[in-house]
Amino acid sequence: MSEDVRLVAWVRGHVQGVGFRWFTRAKALEIGCLSGFALNLADGRVQVVAEGAREGCEGLLDWLLSDDTPGRVDGVTEIWDTPRGGYDGFAIR
Repeated sequence: MSEDVRLVAWVRGHVQGVGFRWFTRAKALEIGCLSGFALNLADGRVQVVAEGAREGCEGLLDWLLSDDTPGRVDGVTEIWDTPRGGYDGFAIR
């Protein structure tokens, strides 16, 4: 049985105004069984919160770090935690 986790990632680079949140949501839905959100921050970063199976969250993080994202990712800072729940699917905020 897979362990459920919470991933919080802050993505920096040219990640606003390029569809980054939309593609992040699409990738989370493609992976499946992830809930959370992607949010533009005032400082130009995108915050991604994902909860679900560790493998799914790791897959989303791998994608965030890859060259397949829109825009340009200069770096990702992430923390791992226990799930808090309360999300209805994966949203763009």
